[in-house]
Amino acid sequence: MKKLLMTVAVSALMSSSAFAANIGVSMALFDDNFLTVLRNGMQDYAKTLDGVTLQVEDAQNDVAKQQSQIQNFIASKVDAIIVNPVDTDATAAMSKIAADAGIPLVYVNREPVNVNELPEKQAFVASNEVESGTLETKEVCRLLKGKGDVVVMMGELSNQAARQRTKDIHDVIATDECKGLKIVEEQTANWSRTQGADLMTNWLSAGLKFDAVISNNDEMAIGAIQALKAAGRTMDSVVIGGVDATQDALAAMAAGDLDVTVFQNAAGQGQGAVDAALKLAKGEKVEAKVYVPFELVTPENLSKYQKSN
Repeated sequence: MKKLLMTVAVSALMSSSAFAANIGVSMALFDDNFLTVLRNGMQDYAKTLDGVTLQVEDAQNDVAKQQSQIQNFIASKVDAIIVNPVDTDATAAMSKIAADAGIPLVYVNREPVNVNELPEKQAFVASNEVESGTLETKEVCRLLKGKGDVVVMMGELSNQAARQRTKDIHDVIATDECKGLKIVEEQTANWSRTQGADLMTNWLSAGLKFDAVISNNDEMAIGAIQALKAAGRTMDSVVIGGVDATQDALAAMAAGDLDVTVFQNAAGQGQGAVDAALKLAKGEKVEAKVYVPFELVTPENLSKYQKSN
């Protein structure tokens, strides 16, 4: 029986890998550390699958360009489309374009505004953003022993992840354990390291006092670290938190600059998106929401993640 099961499993794997498919991929932005890991994860995984090719395009943070890419994919008769949305509020139109053409569509990483009303042959692969900001803020709260002033760096406000992660921060601070935390400033730095550094410089120039920085992603957190160091503030005098566990963030943690991040398995999301696209292209059913868990990263368990992302 065991031998039979193994034979069936191998046969299934061979039939899956032998399925030829051309998948169009529209990424919001190539010039982003996390999205680069996501994109590479998809491409590396596709190389292991016989007959599977990816046509990857950069939307350059332009919604109109991304919609045009989707239309071009449809015109070239791809078997499925994967989209990392520029603007998560613009996904209903993208879903309609793909559905009208009868081509499967998978959103990856960024939650589409219509996630609960996706047409047939469409799915969303990511991590549950409720976990990300919650894990981050709870750890910051623990490090501050439940008391202190914090500043919040938000991602692009057109992005669902930025809105959800910021809500997570407020929700944690509203709990009995963390109600001693006070948000003294909250502004967007658009996921950018440079903008994060500029925002922190402005706060410091204004004489703002705070005990922690809670950032929606690692890039802004690293920018904050750079500005704090340039201003002569010692890193042991402030708690810094981010999300994504990028290689740069893990290096910052190893250096003693970053106190907490949250591992978002970019490569795992990429692989999940390709798998979902292939299944939908073959007419198989896929869950509308496929979640890859977030994991808290601290200096204590850092070594586990230094080669994971």
